[in-house]
Order: sequence, then C-alpha cells, then structure tokens
Amino acid sequence: MEHGHGEDATEAFVAHRNLLFTVAYELLGSAADAEDVLQETWLRWAGVDLGAVRDRRAYLVRITTRQALSRLRALGRRRESYVGSWLPEPLLTTPDVAEDVELAESVSMAMLLVLETLAPTERAVFVLREVFGLGHDEIAEAVGKSPAAVRQIAHRARAHVAARRPRAAVSAADTRSALDAFRRAVETGDLQGLLDILAPDVVLLGDGGGVKQAVLRPVEGAGKVARLLIAGMGRLTSSVALRPAVVNGRPALVVRLDGELDTVVAAHVEDGLITGLYTVRNPEKLAYMDRETRLSR
Repeated sequence: MEHGHGEDATEAFVAHRNLLFTVAYELLGSAADAEDVLQETWLRWAGVDLGAVRDRRAYLVRITTRQALSRLRALGRRRESYVGSWLPEPLLTTPDVAEDVELAESVSMAMLLVLETLAPTERAVFVLREVFGLGHDEIAEAVGKSPAAVRQIAHRARAHVAARRPRAAVSAADTRSALDAFRRAVETGDLQGLLDILAPDVVLLGDGGGVKQAVLRPVEGAGKVARLLIAGMGRLTSSVALRPAVVNGRPALVVRLDGELDTVVAAHVEDGLITGLYTVRNPEKLAYMDRETRLSR
C-alpha cells in the first residue's frame, strides 16, 4: 500500500468506524462478531483503488454489509445448537445513543430479537433502509440484488417487523422508574411489589449459553416470573448488588456478585409495566459491558 493511499484509507475508515460497527452490530446482534467484520472490512478497504470510489461512506457500508451477511448466515447454523435462548450481546452505550430515540430503539434488546426473525437479506435491507436511510440503489449494491427486488424485500421486511415489533417503549424516565420499582421489589423480596410492576403477560428470557445457570425456555406470566425471581434472589446474599446502567441505549440493570459483573438485565416497558425481561449471563457476551461503546448512523 502506498503511503499516501494508506493515510487516506485509514482516515476514511476511522471517520466512519462507529457507523460501520453499528451496521454490523445491528445485522449480527454480537459486538464480538461486529468487530471481526470490521477487521475484514478494513482488509478489503485497504486494497481498494480510492481514486475510483465516488462515495467512501457508501462503499465502506457496502463492504461491511457483505461481510456481515456472510457471517450472519454462518452464525444462523451455529445458533441452532445454542443452549437455551440466544440473546443479543449487551453493550454499555454512550449517553448520546439514548438521545437518538430511533437509534436506541433499533438496538434495543426487544428490537434486535425481532430482527432475528428475519432472513439475513431481509434483515440487511430493513436495517439499511429503516435505520440508516440508504436508498434502494445503494442497498441493492450492498446485498447483490436489483433495486426492484430490494423494494419488494423492504416492503416484506417492514410488514414482518410491524407485526412483531413491541409497541414503542415509553420514555427513558418511565423505563428507569419501572426498573427502580423492579429493583426495590427484587432486593426486598416483595412479591406483591413485583406483581405490581410486571405486565400480566410479561415474558422473561435468559441467556446463560450453557455456561451459567439461566432459564432454558421463555417464562411467561407475571406470577411465574415474579416467583422465579423472588426464589432466585432469596438464595443470594449481601455480596449481590443491582445497579442502574444504560444498555443498548436504554435504562437497564447490572447485577454484580462480589464486585464482578454477573448478569445484565434489560427490559421493555409499556404503559408503565415491564412486558419483557432479558437477562444475559453468558460470560462471553459481557465483554462489552466494561467500557462504553459509541454507536452512530
């Protein structure tokens, strides 16, 4: 690589790195895999003739999308043998992510789980169109389809997501308030307090990855979820601390055991009640909770 070309390529890559990471993360739900995709993107970008590139941002997004799609198809096969529920890898995000309401919703646990139900190409088209606002022609080049096909895929993906996406979450302040009530009830063993803050049809998902104990199947209903949580916390001691955090752009809780991060608890809140609880305990998925991650679009 020529020196001038190398500086130019590096400058462009660094300028768009947060965007590229966000694209890869939204397609994969895994920060570790998103980082691997960025490494692959850089290797390909370093060999590109920059003089022939009209729009460096679009070109980089195209490389990243192609690499992420390839990885997503391989991961789909791996996840079929995953022990218990597979949940996205939680990110401790910078404050500005929460300020971008649309971005925060797109990377929320609830939304990423909806995206998991899309086929890989549908997911890429939906994310690039709805979250990043790319045109059909740009997306067509990224996913290897015609613009007309992309329009059809985008329409189908929007309908699929609309039928499955949770209702828009309440404000961050209301989510924080619900989680505060949840935390107080769990810490004091207040069963009625938990029942009061959980929606009747609340669903709890746990991800231990077969390494840490977690519910293997979704637990549904306020009564079942509340009793499970009270029973679990009843076995814990004063060495356990529940603390607020901002995870994937949303208020969440982190559980520390003897000072060590043990569990991330994310929630979806509607009408002041918790409708979804997502607990991630798999140690391999907690690596990005020790530093803030900057996302952008």
